[in-house]
Amino acid sequence: MEKYVYEFSEGNRDLKDLLGGKGANLAEMTNIGLPVPPGFTITTDACRIYMKTNKLPPELRVQVTMQLRRLEDALGRLLGDTNDPLLVSVRSGAKFSMPGMMETVLNVGLNDASVEGLATFAGDARFAWDSYRRLIQMFGKTVLGIDGEKFSDALDARKKARGVATDTELTADDLHALVDEFKAIVKGETGREFPQQPREQLDLAIEAVFDSWNTDRARLYRRRERISDDLGTAVNVVAMVFGNLGDDSGTGVCFTRDPSTGMVGDYGDYLPNAQGEDVGAGIRNTLALADFEKLDKKAFDELRQAMRTLESHYRDLCDIEFTVERGKLWMLQTRVGKRTAAAAFRIAH
Repeated sequence: MEKYVYEFSEGNRDLKDLLGGKGANLAEMTNIGLPVPPGFTITTDACRIYMKTNKLPPELRVQVTMQLRRLEDALGRLLGDTNDPLLVSVRSGAKFSMPGMMETVLNVGLNDASVEGLATFAGDARFAWDSYRRLIQMFGKTVLGIDGEKFSDALDARKKARGVATDTELTADDLHALVDEFKAIVKGETGREFPQQPREQLDLAIEAVFDSWNTDRARLYRRRERISDDLGTAVNVVAMVFGNLGDDSGTGVCFTRDPSTGMVGDYGDYLPNAQGEDVGAGIRNTLALADFEKLDKKAFDELRQAMRTLESHYRDLCDIEFTVERGKLWMLQTRVGKRTAAAAFRIAH
């Protein structure tokens, strides 16, 4: 039987053709002992079959089920459980980086029941409802094809009505009401309720990532960058870690050197109490890594050590995405970063 699903521990950075760049590097970081949330990668082979037949390989569902059970057993939580739910992100990951072209869905597994369990487990109702509204917003746009402005307009209207400027100023009750608004948007635009079965959410999100390989903007990007349309994308299913659990949590991006000059230093941005998409969305001003050090010296020191480990291992400038969950550092992605010719010369020497 063809193998379409690989645990991170089964891969390495040399398998980019099969696992995509993100999956191969998640596997590599796992194998050198960095703190990577557990998960698995669905191969580009599965994507290519999906592109040819418009159907997922028949063996894929069983293999995803087996890996999901291993993930649940390892963490002692079940996907979408009503008490302490396991939630996952579903992320694209082609062999070559295609920034902003491919799709991601966070917090898969949340529904009307598990959001209450998440609130109880985390001791934070606001966090749970914020996570749920993010899922519906991303799922609605990415998986169901709803115009994303319908959700962002509803969010802006809620902030205006409350007289606040940022998402973080909305209360748990505000976000609960926003979830109801978002679900009404889904019903109005698609004629169906937002899916409440966690496995249905996961399966639809996987297909949506595969579909995103062939969007017009992705095809245009590949044509411009001379990337083959035949490569396909892998899909990474990763246990969620949360940067939006409060001021001791956050998310960021960094480089092991200055990409312009190749000078060694701490280069990057950090956003407290946020999830990954918030950094690129520009909804709040990010902090420099020096400010992150002042906020959480322990997590900063762990990040700096991980940066040194990665640059030594890859022998090149590394571009890193990370999350801090209640003071615990998690590495979400790395890749060899783009840099100028001058920077490349300095790094080599």
